[in-house]
Amino acid sequence: MIKFYLRGYVLVLLLVGAMTAWGQSRTITGTVTSSDDGTGLPGVNILEKGTNNGAVTDANGSYTISVSGANSVLVFSFVGYGTSEVTVGSQSTINVSLQADVTSLSEIVVIGYGSIEKKDVTGAIADISKEDFNRGVLSSPQDLIVGKLAGVNVTTNSGAPGAGATIRIRGGSSLNASNDPLIIIDGFPVDNGGLSGVANVLSTINPNDIETFTVLKDASATAIYGSRASNGVIIITTKKGVAGKPKISFNTTFSASTPIKYFDVLNADEYRDLVQDLVSQGRINAADVTAKLGNEDTDWQKEIFRTALSSDNNLSITGSVKNVPYRASYGYTDQQGILKNTDIARHTLNLSVSPSFLDDHLKVTVNAKGSNVKSNFGDAGAVGAAISYDPTKPVRDGNELYGGYFSWLSVPGVPANNITFNPVAMAELTDNVGTANRLIGNVELEYKVHAISGLKAHLNVGLDYHKE
Repeated sequence: MIKFYLRGYVLVLLLVGAMTAWGQSRTITGTVTSSDDGTGLPGVNILEKGTNNGAVTDANGSYTISVSGANSVLVFSFVGYGTSEVTVGSQSTINVSLQADVTSLSEIVVIGYGSIEKKDVTGAIADISKEDFNRGVLSSPQDLIVGKLAGVNVTTNSGAPGAGATIRIRGGSSLNASNDPLIIIDGFPVDNGGLSGVANVLSTINPNDIETFTVLKDASATAIYGSRASNGVIIITTKKGVAGKPKISFNTTFSASTPIKYFDVLNADEYRDLVQDLVSQGRINAADVTAKLGNEDTDWQKEIFRTALSSDNNLSITGSVKNVPYRASYGYTDQQGILKNTDIARHTLNLSVSPSFLDDHLKVTVNAKGSNVKSNFGDAGAVGAAISYDPTKPVRDGNELYGGYFSWLSVPGVPANNITFNPVAMAELTDNVGTANRLIGNVELEYKVHAISGLKAHLNVGLDYHKE
């Protein structure tokens, strides 16, 4: 009898507990919308945290889910939007507005015919933004991406300031024709050929004005730009204005460069010993050579090189006037080369405005980039001369006919032309300068057709003008 009562008591407790749990369970309904335009989001996942209980919104963004109690937490998640968590409490209707996830939006890339999600691009592409660019005093845009993009090889032709570079996307494709990629700046193809006055046409663009690089690597790029894109395409997007109060930014960078290693050549004493050995062996005539040896100990490589000081200064202002975003920037770069008498000085001005009309159906973007570049190319032949020149001779011997520089003479008063010239004289006296002025501008119009959703008309006209 006692066992029967105990069993009955336990059964009653279980039934009461079950009824209590049933009484706490409730049904929650609501709608999930986008914070951008307030439209319902279909396919949003709703999960009761800590359980496998979940639901999905319908085509209108509505949902229904049963939860275990007031302490339940609902987790709302959707691709491209931030996750939101809401405690149920006493609510029976929970409406949620999800915020767009900026990190996800960064996977959008700009190609020739608009913007598209990276996962939807069928061609091989690579992109890099300003956060990952190379740092320092950089005189040309290609310096930003050296070693940063797979399949894109950037080889600098020399160490001179503003020197050109060879850019190859997946190697060369022709033995005789150009293998250079097509350069697109803000949707407008620019001339990447020779430009008098500068060693590299890209050096007329201020690297600090660049927002992103996108590289189209394979043959699908020719469907957009034609045969010009057969060697790949480099799309450069510059910085644009941001709506809001004016913001002023200024940054400056200083750097110092110096040679870290020289060619191993004979010093003056070793050179004299070598000459004496050759004389003693009868391989040269002592009368012809010994009298020509000097008494100095000149390291010609150290004489033609220097510690180069460089600076890069940039001032920009961005904001909006009557809901018209704008950005204006001025840059000044002064870069010395480690070889004496080589340097580059560049002034750049960049203007951008992007107004919208007709309830944002018509978007207009106007870009203008101007530059003035003065280059001093020096004489690179001084480097080879410094390696082979006689270390027993002085840099200057007081000869007023040749600026005081030592010079070999064929006969008294006549410099010899069939031997190496004084390396320091070559470096310091060479007048090899050039000036280039360039203007790149374009106007881009994009119109969304009212009657047909998703249909856009796009027009981009531009100008690339340069003068030596």
